Amino acid sequence: MTASHQNPLLVVTGGAGRIGTFYRAWLAGEQDGAPPAQPWRVRLVDLREPSGARPGDEVTVGDAADMANLDAARHAVKGAHTVLHLAADPSPVAGFYESLLDRNIKATYNILHTATEAGVKRVVFASSVNAVNGYPVSRQSRASDVPFPGNVYGASKAWGEAVCAAFVAQSNGAFSAIAIRIGGVTARAAVNLEVNAETQALRVTYHDLARLFDACVSGAPHVTFAVVNGISNNRYLRMDLEETRQLVGYHPQDDAFALAEENAARAR
Repeated sequence: MTASHQNPLLVVTGGAGRIGTFYRAWLAGEQDGAPPAQPWRVRLVDLREPSGARPGDEVTVGDAADMANLDAARHAVKGAHTVLHLAADPSPVAGFYESLLDRNIKATYNILHTATEAGVKRVVFASSVNAVNGYPVSRQSRASDVPFPGNVYGASKAWGEAVCAAFVAQSNGAFSAIAIRIGGVTARAAVNLEVNAETQALRVTYHDLARLFDACVSGAPHVTFAVVNGISNNRYLRMDLEETRQLVGYHPQDDAFALAEENAARAR
């Protein structure tokens, strides 16, 4: 048996999406600022073929990646040590019966159910700032805030956080979960001055989000269940990061305000 096959298996659902594609390259040490290639075997799961797969990766696509189907979810997580659950409909205006019920509710439940059934150690769940965007924009959100979604998409993410907690509570310490309330994900080069301060303050670069994924996927062994905030180290923080820093050791390096100014100066 080769050394690579002795490494634990990380399953990334939504592996063909823009976040999953970036994170796969990050894990391979191929992105600027990424640590050396990390010791995971990777299985990418998506309804469409992922462009970010590397030699040796496992890929599950099509009907076998339809997480709203319990058997497909069971197949997807088989043998996994950890699951990064990114797959969802990310649209704040997605219809409940048309999409959210299957992709955000049933799929999330099925991943958690089959993960605990299969002995997976941790699920890292991609929640969203939409789970708390019902609070006034003048109020800084904390990771410990109870959900207050401003739309049904956000409610589906709040439900995902809750069902993560339920499976942890039922596991008698055998399983852990971390939900990340992710802000507006943006490439460093795409951050600009054409948005208001409230939007800028919610930015998270792909690089910082990858750092947070690392902290949650590979670190924080003491955490059984937590909700953390996922934005960059912005000049103004729409979401507080102190709890996240302390809990999982997150060290964001980008500031969306500074990046926007640098990008504007470069374009002149």
